Parts: sequence; structure tokens; C-alpha cells
Amino acid sequence: MSDFVLLYSGGGMPETEEEQAQALKAWQSWLGEVGDAVKDEGNPFSPAAKTIAPDGAVSDAGGALATGYTIVKAGSLDEATTIAKGSPVLQGGGSVTVYETFDVM
Repeated sequence: MSDFVLLYSGGGMPETEEEQAQALKAWQSWLGEVGDAVKDEGNPFSPAAKTIAPDGAVSDAGGALATGYTIVKAGSLDEATTIAKGSPVLQGGGSVTVYETFDVM
């Protein structure tokens, strides 16, 4: 088993209390379905971000910003991708990129 980061981009935040409750329920349901494969439920990111260049220069991050993450355990990239297909971020118009991690330290 390997760890995979599900990196979320885009999508919209629910605006009303009812929409927020529905979104929370969808996340809780999906995380329950994924079960023990969830290593870290993750969190959303705020839109505030900085980019550090190789020369040390710091600037406001631009372009398509990541909006959150979840870490899951899976037997393969395909298996992790199947898990990611159920992510509620997709219902909000966002996308998911799946990255396999590996231990080096």
C-alpha cells in the first residue's frame, strides 16, 4: 500500500447554511465510504498563498491554486483515482489530481 495525495483545485464554496450542511454531509458520507483508506481527511486551503522562486524571491501565488487535499492509502494509482472519483469537490465544480508519494527519509 502507498500513500496518495488527492489535491483539489477550483470549485465553489457553499454559500447558504443549507448548502454548507449539504456539503458537510456529502464529505462525511464520502469519507465514511472510503473508510480505513483515509490516512488524513485533509482540509481546504485559504486563497492566501505565496510562491518562493529559486532565487528566494517571494510573490503572491498566481494561476490555478490548489484548494485543499486528502491523503489516502491505496494499492495503486488506479485504485486511488477510483477513490478520488467519489470526492465531493467534483460536485462543486472542482477537480482532483492524484499524486503517489514515497518515503525517502
